[in-house]
Amino acid sequence: MNRPARRRLTAAILTVVTVTAGASACSSGAGSADTKGAGSGTYTIWDPYPQFDKTSAWAKLLDKCGTEAGVKIKRTAFDTSDLTNKTLLAAQQDNSPDVLIVDNPVVSTLAEAGVLTTTDDNKLDTSKVNPNLLAAGQSGGKTYGTPIGANTLALYYNKAVLKDAGVDIASVKDWKSLTAALAKVKNAGKKGITFSAIGTEEGSFQFLPWFWGSGAQLAALDSDQAVSALSLWKNWLDKGYAPNSVINNTQTTSWQEFASGDYAFAENGTWQLAGAEKAGFEYGVIPVPGTSGGDAAAPTGGEFVTIPVQGDTGRYATSQKLVSCLTNSQNLLDTDTTLSYVAPTAEVQDKQVAANPDLKPWVDAVQAAKGRTSDDLGTKYPKISEQMWKAVQSALSGSASPNDALGSAQSAVK
Repeated sequence: MNRPARRRLTAAILTVVTVTAGASACSSGAGSADTKGAGSGTYTIWDPYPQFDKTSAWAKLLDKCGTEAGVKIKRTAFDTSDLTNKTLLAAQQDNSPDVLIVDNPVVSTLAEAGVLTTTDDNKLDTSKVNPNLLAAGQSGGKTYGTPIGANTLALYYNKAVLKDAGVDIASVKDWKSLTAALAKVKNAGKKGITFSAIGTEEGSFQFLPWFWGSGAQLAALDSDQAVSALSLWKNWLDKGYAPNSVINNTQTTSWQEFASGDYAFAENGTWQLAGAEKAGFEYGVIPVPGTSGGDAAAPTGGEFVTIPVQGDTGRYATSQKLVSCLTNSQNLLDTDTTLSYVAPTAEVQDKQVAANPDLKPWVDAVQAAKGRTSDDLGTKYPKISEQMWKAVQSALSGSASPNDALGSAQSAVK
């Protein structure tokens, strides 16, 4: 590996370690137990799904794709934050896995560090992938992998609470009508909306649909549109339409509030669908509305399947076969159903909705969604996000006005 590439790797490692310090401890490098098999017939795959053991359908799919490609699979699963650290360290040691499945906001970090091959290099076909989802894996005009699926945010609603308040969900089309619905709910003695505004990436993740729904751009945190989005949330707290607990809510604790049955709305993700079925009340889902109507862009979650750089470039052809197998239509359908993800292609999305019509609002939300590192933000996003969640905290706690909080955030980013 050349010296500039090593410098980029070292900088990326320091960035990731700083971000994840305290969240997970680094173990002793990516070598020893995780090393590739000695023979060329063994290919390594790293993924962020430790919940799936070797008896799972996911592990069996990996083995099946290996068999079809004529190789043996050595799979290692990590927690998401640990996976990024291990990947950067492995690249520094010229010991990267053949196939890497990684959280989509991390792709730009790995790409900038020189860890990943482009689709021009590895010949992956991404022509069927929704462009807005593929954008999360693009940087500098290059594409680094393909999404395995996506999750995003939308608004769950409690049908009984809205009915008792005299709210027709079809009337909720923009911020004005949503706020009017919250006022009716409060007047009926129930609670309005709950969400997560905690001072972490979760808080930024939940604020982004309103930020983007205002027409704001991440390059200008202090725009009039951005101020209008933060003012919306602040107004809801001031009028009692949202609880003060949102300042400390994670997406999990926010969901627990909604599951109590007292709230009309909750902003949350596809991963709560199983919990919604068990909540004990009838619910529905609508995309987050934009300020003047239409569906706001919500941020995409989910992973990308990538092919890291190898010293032996002859391995790419087999890696490409493995990735193509993992992301073909039938395997995507099975995997995304297991993960509660929306598929990244229209073809498979249609199959998901045909099998479960309740997924239609989520498909609509994903089709309007946007990658957090899109607009070629790449590795600038984490710093922008940190200042965003700090501004949200300042405004909602009352320590600064939305205008001042976002002005300080933009200054800090610069």
